[in-house]
Amino acid sequence: MTAALQKKMCMLGGFSVGKTSLVRRFVHSVFSDAYLTTVGVKIDKKIVDLADRTVNLILWDLAGEDDLSSLRTTYLRGASGYLLVADGTRRSTLDVALSLNQRVEKEFGRLPFALLLNKSDLKDQWAISDADLGDLRQNGWWVRSTSALTSDGVEDAFKDLAIRVAG
Repeated sequence: MTAALQKKMCMLGGFSVGKTSLVRRFVHSVFSDAYLTTVGVKIDKKIVDLADRTVNLILWDLAGEDDLSSLRTTYLRGASGYLLVADGTRRSTLDVALSLNQRVEKEFGRLPFALLLNKSDLKDQWAISDADLGDLRQNGWWVRSTSALTSDGVEDAFKDLAIRVAG
């Protein structure tokens, strides 16, 4: 049996978009309504079995950043990929995610990533248009809707990125 690969993945996004809730749903299969602000970084681990290998994901949940100058890019050093998270009910969080992506690419070059539009359980309150998402997809972005509350799309989002970073 092949030894498990170890891959660092970072969670990036603005304040209160659901980064921590997505990680908790993926790693522990739980959801809590209690909002806890992440200070600095919180690290979790999960072993993911893929078709041809096992990947030990080290998930770095970075504090929400609406002010890009305060993003600590040192936390991203050594990352194999990242998940950008936006709140589908707040258009401004997509703008933050787009800016964070530019900053990461400037500092580290192109890494595998995906954009997760969280809170898909609130589709009737969606503030991000299909046109915005279509433009991103045409530019090669991998975009997925998720809900940390219902778990919809969460497992697939993390596993799909794990496949991409595992090579």
